[in-house]
Amino acid sequence: MPTNNAAPTVAAAPTVRRRLVSMVYELLLGFAVLFLPFLVFEMTFKASHAPVIEHLRQALAFLVLGAYFIHQWTRKGQTLAMQTWRIRVTLPDGAPVPPRVATVRYLLCWLWVLPAAAVSLALDLHRWQALGALAAGIALWSLTAFLDRDRQFLHDRLAGTRLVQLPKPPKKNAAPAVSRSA
Repeated sequence: MPTNNAAPTVAAAPTVRRRLVSMVYELLLGFAVLFLPFLVFEMTFKASHAPVIEHLRQALAFLVLGAYFIHQWTRKGQTLAMQTWRIRVTLPDGAPVPPRVATVRYLLCWLWVLPAAAVSLALDLHRWQALGALAAGIALWSLTAFLDRDRQFLHDRLAGTRLVQLPKPPKKNAAPAVSRSA
């Protein structure tokens, strides 16, 4: 009986471009995920812009997005955007991500925007300047993949996770045409 001593193959990481495009789709889905909780929140607090309400609004977004991402990463390793772009988050050995690791990954994902937000606050940047700082922060963070031999982003390396590219699904053959004889 032959034995297979070959090491398991590690799936390739998706390209940085593919991951960034997936993140744009994820951003749109994030608005959809936040819509109903924010609608209820705004109706409850009558769309107030008092400082304490603004902080509650931010906390709500953080918690709702956290619940969404952590649930999706632990359930199938994919959000809807990741399914569309055939990307999955796993542990380095290919195992599913447990809730604790998914939570750490979610918290570390905020490093995409928190440094830029801190710079914007420290330099009192507003509107387009703040948006420019955010874009620069995202661009710099995305470059961390090029510093990693496996092309993983820094937050994935720190969380102990990795993104893998899934193969294209097999094409479904069209049903054979049924001929009708009269």
